[in-house]
Amino acid sequence: MLTILGFVMIATFLVLIMMKKMSPIAALVLIPALFCVFVGKGAHLGDYVLEGVGNLAPTAAMLMFAIVYFGVMIDVGLFDPIVRGILRFCKADPVRIVVGTAVLAAIVSLDGDGSTTFMITVSAMYPLYKRLKMSLVVMTGVAATANGVMNTLPWGGPTARAATALKVDAADIFVPMIPALAMGLVAVFLLAYALGLRERKRLGILSLDEVLEKETETADETVLVGAGGDGDSRTSLTKKATGGAGDGTDAPDSDTDDDGFLGLDPDRPTLRPKLYWFNAALTVLLLTAMIMEWLPIPVLFLLGAALALTVNFPHMPDQKARIGAHAENVLNVTGMVFAAAVFTGVLQGTGMVDHMADWLVDAIPEGMGPQMGLVTGLLSIPLTYFMSNDGFYFGVLPVLAEAGQAHGVGTLEIARASIAGQALHMSSPLVPAVYVLVGMAKVEFGDHTKFTVKWAVLTSLVVLGSGILFGII
Repeated sequence: MLTILGFVMIATFLVLIMMKKMSPIAALVLIPALFCVFVGKGAHLGDYVLEGVGNLAPTAAMLMFAIVYFGVMIDVGLFDPIVRGILRFCKADPVRIVVGTAVLAAIVSLDGDGSTTFMITVSAMYPLYKRLKMSLVVMTGVAATANGVMNTLPWGGPTARAATALKVDAADIFVPMIPALAMGLVAVFLLAYALGLRERKRLGILSLDEVLEKETETADETVLVGAGGDGDSRTSLTKKATGGAGDGTDAPDSDTDDDGFLGLDPDRPTLRPKLYWFNAALTVLLLTAMIMEWLPIPVLFLLGAALALTVNFPHMPDQKARIGAHAENVLNVTGMVFAAAVFTGVLQGTGMVDHMADWLVDAIPEGMGPQMGLVTGLLSIPLTYFMSNDGFYFGVLPVLAEAGQAHGVGTLEIARASIAGQALHMSSPLVPAVYVLVGMAKVEFGDHTKFTVKWAVLTSLVVLGSGILFGII
């Protein structure tokens, strides 16, 4: 019964958010609460939620201060050279832009943190997608899938979990899988190229200067048309042309609207060119400390955000202004994380997730025993989407490994197959980083899910198939 209710609860959640019948936060809270009552555990709902919140609180704290830290770094101009370099490469060709998104996301993913990857990637690419009216779900889908493949790095999480759960060396899992993971990354770049061609066919190709000139001409014409009307109308139209409050047709040099080239305005008051190398060194030190695990990641970002604010904005009003500027992103993301705590708390507390995992393992036909590597890889795709990595690697993977050993399949083979599904995992509603991605890109989570799942599943199958083809799995 718990198995059926678990699958129905997840399906209900996904259907409602993809059909936009409920917001993700409401669905993450209300649906598991309702199902908790259905299974007769309503009296324990508070305990389940508090346990879920306790488990995710460090993640929420990390995201909160990471958003503030990288928001400040963007404000002061740390990433401006990166943005300019990407724009010079991409120009206004949708193919180059989408491929550039995949390359940037893959490179930044080397730090092993999905939230950092998404913040930097969206900050760099979002203005260009908006200016050219490109599909934002293409950006989020490509970034999430590229990060999912790179998430298999030993310091990214899944590989370390698999190594810990099965008591093997992480290097013995990851190094042999490099060719298969490289094929997965190639698949992401080919996907980006194909999606870019589709966007190019829809939009055509312009130079960046032509885009800005067209917008300026349109804004000027709008002002002239409105000049003969009453004073209020003229004022409103002038604001549209100069980057004030309007309907989104802001001038290209605006630094007050999300649609503008925020990273390219050389005159924005938050720039700190004299502190550029300090900020760069601080960021490198912070990422190094994350990789080397000198301190817990939430503590590192808390210290980094406090130091970045203090050095770059020593006056209290300026610090408050910067915090206020990023408060919306902080609230959206941390709110989603704590809402997800209800979902995960009920899944784990009621025992649904355990019953679902046991049912899936028991459903494996006896004749598939010698193919447990393939079975593990296939199961990793849906299970790491519907479960946390901790739940899959510490709860399900040991069972799969035992089943594999009974049929002569080595533990390392099972471990390598288990990381094949990570391309899809990074778009799971249980991954806090995905809310950073869709929140900063201003994309509905349901739209992101509908667009990304099929491509992420395909990428995961490429990784798995390559591993089998190369004799790794």
